[in-house]
Amino acid sequence: MQRGGWTEVHAIASRDVGKARQAADELGIGKAYGSYDALLADPDIDAVYIPLPNHLHVEWTRRAAEAGKHVLCEKPIGLTAADAERLIEVRDRTGVRIQEAFMVRTHPQWLGALGIVRSGRLGVARSITGYFSFFNDDPANIRNIKSYGGGGILDIGCYLVNTARMIFDGEPRRVCALVEESPATGVDSMASMILDFDGRHAAGTCSTQLAHGQRITIAGTMGRIDIEIPFNAPPDRPCRIFVEDAPPGEVPDRHTIEFETCDQYTIQGDLFSRAVLDGAPAPYPLEDSLQNMRVIDALFRSGRSGGWERVASKAT
Repeated sequence: MQRGGWTEVHAIASRDVGKARQAADELGIGKAYGSYDALLADPDIDAVYIPLPNHLHVEWTRRAAEAGKHVLCEKPIGLTAADAERLIEVRDRTGVRIQEAFMVRTHPQWLGALGIVRSGRLGVARSITGYFSFFNDDPANIRNIKSYGGGGILDIGCYLVNTARMIFDGEPRRVCALVEESPATGVDSMASMILDFDGRHAAGTCSTQLAHGQRITIAGTMGRIDIEIPFNAPPDRPCRIFVEDAPPGEVPDRHTIEFETCDQYTIQGDLFSRAVLDGAPAPYPLEDSLQNMRVIDALFRSGRSGGWERVASKAT
């Protein structure tokens, strides 16, 4: 965000002022605070970025909004759909911008893939398959602490859900999930999911205890897209997607599309900051975050029930 054209990082806060000062010195940030409340009391701060552990997202987003600060909060916006509903109320009451930080929605490779799907080049897009994993079995790590909102679905499975909803431009009516919980920590260490978009399918696996990997394939009636590094897109080299398309019955041509080096976090920060400065709505609205959390809620219910679970609609 420090490299952005619309964003200036003025301060950083920690529960430990020494750690805050060390980070500020290393990053060239002018102010360091020993509490989050102290930063929120700074009249020179217009907006805050919240990358705290998942279970603190709602509390500190609310506090920041009530202090008059706009908020860019890391995903997931909360632990449940009810959390997202509470933040919509906070946003409407305080009048600030609140956005969930799904940075992948800003990356040119995803915008490019979305444009190809919408152009009809793939025919009718009917299937999305995804994979996202890493290995972390440290019981002290926040991703492995259940009360902190740890586990694979909230940490990385949310990306599979979010990008499927973006590409299909709709909501799944039901979902089914197979969820494995770690005996040592109780968090979901591996989950496989199927999302039913009324004849279009999204399927994926996420895991916090498998070798690192990620990939997305979008398949249509006339072609497909493979996204090489869909989520942790490198900020120091170009990204690539691979497109195969051809008329029915012919051998597909394979095309490589390369996107210039960029940092999706810089882009995200600038888009949010510009919306604040222009008085425009947040680029990624909380209503969309609410729908994403409703899908995640249904996945957890399916993991417990062992069957299909309906996803609450926008009207409910």
